[in-house]
Amino acid sequence: MATRPGVVPDWGEGRRAKVHSIFSEIAPRYDLLNHLLSLNIDRTWRRRAVEALGEARSEESYTALDACAGTFDMSLELAGRPEFRGRVLALDFALPMLLAGKDKLRDDDVHPVCGDGLRLPFRAGAFHGATVAFGVRNLSDIDAGFGEFLRVLRPGGVLVILEFTTPPNALLRLLYLFYFRRILPLVGRVVSGHPWAYSYLPESVSGFPGPEPLAERLRKVGFDRVEWSYLTGGIAAIHRARVPD
Repeated sequence: MATRPGVVPDWGEGRRAKVHSIFSEIAPRYDLLNHLLSLNIDRTWRRRAVEALGEARSEESYTALDACAGTFDMSLELAGRPEFRGRVLALDFALPMLLAGKDKLRDDDVHPVCGDGLRLPFRAGAFHGATVAFGVRNLSDIDAGFGEFLRVLRPGGVLVILEFTTPPNALLRLLYLFYFRRILPLVGRVVSGHPWAYSYLPESVSGFPGPEPLAERLRKVGFDRVEWSYLTGGIAAIHRARVPD
């Protein structure tokens, strides 16, 4: 079925397949558009997210999961820290995204894995820490995803989520929504060549839980010490949650 430019298709039960299709098709231009559309602020956000993991990453035995890894920006931010001594398993269910980022990998600290965030191909307690950057809202079942992260993290392990949200300030929210709904889809459509992928972004954010409801869902799944903070006036937020001992 043909789709008019800027019109997001009906997701229905095919959401997972359609999200997979989007990220597979935009993979060649994904990095360019990420940095262009965020004015490069996304780099700072990723640094903040990695800092939230804590100091345990300096241990040689430290193993981290970067879920919804895309083209490895978060994985490389973690593995590139001077104090990092462990390894990162970078998982994404869209193979074209992993292939688009493979030339960034210069050593063996980051290991790509093609797999589903709702059925993680890892044993229970395999990881000391986990990150998810701009990927949780793409999961077809957020609570099931949180359950999987809880399962593969060891007791005391930390999950850090970096995700878009809506600014609480009324004026900033108005400006943000204008950019998000009008400018971003247009630029994304022109640069990526995809008719509606960058209309999906504001659509997915508008239907995503705010920071406190998301924190409550993390608690209900079984995480503790859940905390969150806004970034850049509330354009994005970082959540940090811990697996009980």
